[in-house]
Amino acid sequence: MPTFNAPATDADELREAARGLAHATRSLGDLTEIYAVLGSISSALASMSQTLHQLGAVHDNSAQSGGLNPAQNPRLVHHTAYADRAASYQESWELHRAAEMIHQVAACVDRAHQIEATIAYDTGEPPSLAPAHRPSSQPGLSL
Repeated sequence: MPTFNAPATDADELREAARGLAHATRSLGDLTEIYAVLGSISSALASMSQTLHQLGAVHDNSAQSGGLNPAQNPRLVHHTAYADRAASYQESWELHRAAEMIHQVAACVDRAHQIEATIAYDTGEPPSLAPAHRPSSQPGLSL
């Protein structure tokens, strides 16, 4: 269950859930589940994009300020060297870039989800192919 206040724990649970989903989708027993799975994946991708932007914003804020005073906000990175600021800019760039890529992937999954809604699966039992039984006393031609 998500904690909503412990990001490392929630990230670990996300990893396990994604691993479980990968395993579960190796063979789908009920094709009608695809629609719900795609909807959940779409929502998860939107959250992942937001999360990566938020992580990038942490580095944006600390790098732009040239290293905020740790007494003002001890959760932000305190940059004491040029290399630290450069690394923070690079990390921020990569996180925002990944967030935008995930946003594009989410758009593709959204389209697939919409298309999936138009597919009708035959969930009934297949017709029996057993030959019909005919009594031998039935009149008619015999071959």
